[in-house]
Amino acid sequence: MLSNAGLSFGVEASSVDEDAIKNAAGGKSVEQIAEELAIAKAQKVSADHPDALVIGADQILECEGQLFDKPEGRAGGIKHLQRFSGKLHRLITAAAVVQDGDVVWQATDDVRLTMRDLSDDFIEHYLDQAGEDVLASVGAYRLEDIGAQLFTRVEGDYFTVLGLPLLPLLAFLRQQGIIKS
Repeated sequence: MLSNAGLSFGVEASSVDEDAIKNAAGGKSVEQIAEELAIAKAQKVSADHPDALVIGADQILECEGQLFDKPEGRAGGIKHLQRFSGKLHRLITAAAVVQDGDVVWQATDDVRLTMRDLSDDFIEHYLDQAGEDVLASVGAYRLEDIGAQLFTRVEGDYFTVLGLPLLPLLAFLRQQGIIKS
């Protein structure tokens, strides 16, 4: 998304223990957990690049009060899609920009997606068509691809579905003079 928006950047994995942050969340909201994860990722990378603006992001899927992680293998993808079939779920996406370890910007957004009723045969067919890469997505789908066939309704920002509140981030970068306004 950032490349398509014309930005130059580097990528570095943060190696943050996401499970530890989620397990310590207690009574926090899904939004707060996503924010903490995005900030922790950016702060971890910022420690090695103190002067840089570091963007961290995270996305959590919530369905009927349960939080979902990325599926484990094809069997996990099948279980996810069976669970979401015919139901509304939310994707909560958070991003943070950190410089010198300090949060200088953050945003959180959510999208509500209604999945149509899916037969087991369709789920198998879909996963065959989508390929193994789709299992790297928390919902076992990519809306920008064949995953569009799974839904009857999507309410919210397209970029948030893809994993980043891109438009607010671009506005921040313009305010900072990082990109032209």
